[in-house]
Amino acid sequence: MSETSAIAVDVVSDVVCPWCYVGQRNLQAALDRLEGISVSIRWRPYQLDPTIPPEGRDRQDYLINKFGDPARIEAMHDRLREIGAAAGIAFDFEAIKVSPNTLDAHRLIRWAATAGEDVQNRLVRQLFRLYFEEGANVGDHAVLLEAARQAGMDAALVETLLPTPADRAEVESEIATASRMGVTGVPCFLLEGRYALMGAQPPDTLADAIGKVSEAKARGELDAGES
Repeated sequence: MSETSAIAVDVVSDVVCPWCYVGQRNLQAALDRLEGISVSIRWRPYQLDPTIPPEGRDRQDYLINKFGDPARIEAMHDRLREIGAAAGIAFDFEAIKVSPNTLDAHRLIRWAATAGEDVQNRLVRQLFRLYFEEGANVGDHAVLLEAARQAGMDAALVETLLPTPADRAEVESEIATASRMGVTGVPCFLLEGRYALMGAQPPDTLADAIGKVSEAKARGELDAGES
């Protein structure tokens, strides 16, 4: 077996992106197939629509304004239900009543990165599930606070920070950086800060890419990457 090295995977995503939820499940399936490779995952922010107001917009009106034809919307949802089922996701699009602004969710995800091992991953999984399987408004502070509590974060600290502008500029800067890097759609998987895989790639594709980059890093064929 080839020698391998630990790999950093940055996932640029938005919590209201159904393909990002599929991508999260596929990444987890990929990691389950890898042996002897330590992978650290960091979730990076992206907003599909930063123009949505803080209170959100009516979901049905938003979709009609964006896509127009209700039949087209239903066809998209049908396809996603089928793909989601294969990944273990029970998409319930009818339960979603609000299209939220996700900036505060991304602030919370940023804070989760320093809250303990795997806390950020647990939070991201929780936010995806709440939105896509329960229809929860992930722009609502009460929903975010409970998600933080469930993920193991300091709820009192989160409750104090959410109403403030803490880290808002930093999250917006990260989103702008992703755009400058050429990220035009999500999910985007960045391996060691230099190799990018766009879209909800199948588990085998992700596992193969991570394995090859790990072997190359172990051979000294690439730098440590960027954080």
